[in-house]
Amino acid sequence: MSDKTAANATDDKAKDDAKKRRPLEQRDPVTTSHSIRIGRTTLEYDVTFGALPITDEYGEVEAHIYFTAYIAKGQKNDPTRPLTFTYNGGPGSSSAWLHLGGLSPKRVDLTDMGDTKAPPHTLVDNTETWLQFTDMVFIDPVGTGFSQGATPELDKKFWGVEGDLESVAEVIRLYLGRYGRWTSPIFLAGESYGTFRSAGLASLLFDRGIALNGIVLISTILNMQTARFTPGNDLPHATFFPTYTAAAWYHQKLAKDLQNRPLESVISEVEEWVDTVYVPALHKGDLLAGKERDQLITQVARYSGLSEEYVERANLRIWIHRFIKELLRDRKQTIGRIDARFTARDLSHVSEMPEFDPSVTYPGPVYTSTYNAYIRDELGWQTDIEFEMMSGEVNKHWDWGSAAEGYPDTSERLRSAMHRYRHLKVLVQQGYYDFATPHYAAEYTFRHMGIAPEFQDNVEWAYYEAGHMMYIDRKCREKMYADTVAFYQRALQK
Repeated sequence: MSDKTAANATDDKAKDDAKKRRPLEQRDPVTTSHSIRIGRTTLEYDVTFGALPITDEYGEVEAHIYFTAYIAKGQKNDPTRPLTFTYNGGPGSSSAWLHLGGLSPKRVDLTDMGDTKAPPHTLVDNTETWLQFTDMVFIDPVGTGFSQGATPELDKKFWGVEGDLESVAEVIRLYLGRYGRWTSPIFLAGESYGTFRSAGLASLLFDRGIALNGIVLISTILNMQTARFTPGNDLPHATFFPTYTAAAWYHQKLAKDLQNRPLESVISEVEEWVDTVYVPALHKGDLLAGKERDQLITQVARYSGLSEEYVERANLRIWIHRFIKELLRDRKQTIGRIDARFTARDLSHVSEMPEFDPSVTYPGPVYTSTYNAYIRDELGWQTDIEFEMMSGEVNKHWDWGSAAEGYPDTSERLRSAMHRYRHLKVLVQQGYYDFATPHYAAEYTFRHMGIAPEFQDNVEWAYYEAGHMMYIDRKCREKMYADTVAFYQRALQK
């Protein structure tokens, strides 16, 4: 190949690479002023919306990650004012769920249960906003919201456990420096995969000189083995079971003696049964037979609301998606995975799997439309970039790391951070009707993390009679606010 031919090939490649690059918006963040009336008090605040650049070792911009910061006025120079970085999960979810669901001064207008209303959809003032006790920065990782890599190929650098942790940690570092918050008490609040992210960040940030005061884990999953229904892994059959009971109780599918008792009482009984009877029986595998197996079939049916015939055919192991299809089959209904209180109807009433999850499908367009209107009409940011509420592309291409490391798990990173920084406090918030991240799976994980006795009291728990997004339910949102206020007060004590 001649020098001229080689040069032309290089130029062509450069042109092709340039075509692949996205026109990332080169704009400074925009700040607007707002206020909300809460009781007799007016809370004034500024909102800053924009993007922070993620660069490589040569200073080349690899991605823009968008953020929305809520800062209470009059608190800017207060070194004791907490700052909370918050995000959702997925992987592939924007932060709009927490943002407009229950934490910011604005929230989507839903029914008291958290169901959607007919269009047009609107935002209302949120009197349970966390801005009353902490400033907040909502983060949309690459591929969610408006956040993008400089090229489609660079997107994938951030679509994985480690790339995600590195980029979100960098956003936190950049924000602390650019907005003068290095000495603020720092908290993290993540939901779902966001809790998996928070556990990893706790250790990574500490290594970079950023110690956390507290972490709020909303709908927690740190050890993916607790939720992977793979052959030979009986753990999720046990950790999901109390949620089966909760769903059956809510939909009036349990025996009267159970149905007439408070939910917490029934769950407590079932959790003890799972630990002392169900798990040892599953451990026997194919050796479980005869009268012992028959008795267990009866018990599984009693506590799950399913028929003994179905339990027997399922070999005593109920897979989550089959359960949400089977529980109300006699009513020709399915229930929600994210929130078991929601119901839907499929085309086929004899199929094994549900067509969709009503607890996600119903609210998705509501949050998307209100968010798009909000950032343009109230926050003053105009853009032609498509807003990614929930990106299936991110989820499909997510890099979970080496299979040799077993099931993905960040619980050890959280334990390490707690042991290395004794002031770190953790609040775990769980919904009883959540099949995505069941409360008993979270309890199992924390019982097996190896947290030293002297740090056990640094972990607190709160439970709600709602699903994955407990904050969409009015009563649960009020309780969640009170629980979180009390946690921050304790975490900030000297």
